[in-house]
Amino acid sequence: MCGRLDGKVALVTGAARGIGRAIALRLAAMGAAVAVNDMAPEEAIGAVVAEIQAAGSRALGVRANITAAAEVAAMVERVVQELGDLHILVNNAGITRDMLVMRLSEEDWDAVLTTNLKGAFLCAKAAVRPMMKARWGRIVNLSSVVGLAGNAGQANYAAAKAGLVGLTRSLARELGSRGITANAVAPGFILTDMTARLADKIKEEAQAQTPAGRLGTPEDVAAAVAFLCSPEAEFITGQVLSVDGGMVMR
Repeated sequence: MCGRLDGKVALVTGAARGIGRAIALRLAAMGAAVAVNDMAPEEAIGAVVAEIQAAGSRALGVRANITAAAEVAAMVERVVQELGDLHILVNNAGITRDMLVMRLSEEDWDAVLTTNLKGAFLCAKAAVRPMMKARWGRIVNLSSVVGLAGNAGQANYAAAKAGLVGLTRSLARELGSRGITANAVAPGFILTDMTARLADKIKEEAQAQTPAGRLGTPEDVAAAVAFLCSPEAEFITGQVLSVDGGMVMR
């Protein structure tokens, strides 16, 4: 396992399941105290918190809407008060509302952009203050290969994920001199509860397009995020790391 995160505090959004859960568990295994954020029922958030605590790390569950500035500010304040600081932010929370552009409603466009892009902005805005005070920080935004290559039926999702790349690079330029890095991870086709519902034909086609010969797991993504949060990655900022088995090469 790459460098330890003892004494660090991480906040992971959308962490009650899937990729977010895997990231929270991985950071905790590296020694970080982890705040688990989601809008899922308290029981789902509590299950991840209990799993982290059972493994010997500190954890806090925070049910907050990342699209509401007041709730985000209160969440960060609570994390700092109860866990002692905030050094790492992983913007993982996101939704999909897939539809071809000609049928895509303005409501579904706004919902995806608000959650996937504005939510990351609000969380970063609130989190940078304690990071700047500590003069150490890691921001990792979960983009997607769809944000790099586009995808039919996902114009809203692709636009939001592409926007996260621009946000990441702007944060890297603004915060680099303060000891804070900002990077993005762009997963490919990852086996989660969401993708499990897709038809077998779609999954078979995705696997056929992946040079690695298999579909990804949440743990594959968590490993990349963990590296970018580690001391070894202190000279890496403003980058997009694709975790897609070679599906999209740029």
